[in-house]
Amino acid sequence: MVRNYFHLHLVSDATGETLIAVSRAAAAQYETVSAIEHVYPLVRSEAQLARVLAEIESSPGVVLYTLVEPEWQEKLETFCRELGCTCLSVLQPVLSLFQSYLGQVSATKPGAQHVLNTEYFRRIDAMNYTLLHDDGQLGGDLDNADVILVGISRTSKTPTSIYLANRGIKTANIPLVPNVPLPPELDTARKPLIVGLVASPDRIVQIRQNRLLSLRADDETPYVDPAAVADEVAQSRRLCARKGWPVIDVTRRSIEETAASILDLLRDHRMKFIAT
Repeated sequence: MVRNYFHLHLVSDATGETLIAVSRAAAAQYETVSAIEHVYPLVRSEAQLARVLAEIESSPGVVLYTLVEPEWQEKLETFCRELGCTCLSVLQPVLSLFQSYLGQVSATKPGAQHVLNTEYFRRIDAMNYTLLHDDGQLGGDLDNADVILVGISRTSKTPTSIYLANRGIKTANIPLVPNVPLPPELDTARKPLIVGLVASPDRIVQIRQNRLLSLRADDETPYVDPAAVADEVAQSRRLCARKGWPVIDVTRRSIEETAASILDLLRDHRMKFIAT
């Protein structure tokens, strides 16, 4: 398959996270085309904008921006128009819709979503909790978690936990290890949503083999034996069924998709918890 490339300039007066997320979601729809990303975060001075314009001129392509200062928007768009580059404000259509509905003009405040408010400190608290409770560490207060993930090795428990923590969800994860008992707290915890993560045995074996290869470890071990891994997966499914824990198969899911499913389950769990 022949792959084509194009220059993609992402210009932001904040962190650029919005631009990166939107542009990558759009670019993913084109299988034979890849973007060469040029990311310019925290563009908040004339000198910084001038450097961005010079970069665009040297590598013309698509320009997406989130600049709230009207004067800088005009400079960027005029420059791109004269250069023949496609230029688009990612936020402007949404801001125009909000303005029409709310009857108010938006404030021109760069990075307005990144403030040290209650939500921010809630995310920090969740991240601290999650890091301290990774891979079965620091038991004793599992009932303070919002979510507890259980699963055998290499089912993406840690990256999923960290992703959820960044959304403000306190997440602990517990490994399911053959012949190792689970923390007794799991039987008494009522507040957290407990979710089992599983994957196909073939996928688990592949990931574990790559892991051992990177560590230059001996691969003659039940850790990567297909039959042993299949038994681990089956046992984890039986455990979750016995405990009544929902199960998510992560074989073909990204971390983001897995987290979205967990958040959906968490909403229902919280409603039932409040009702009781």
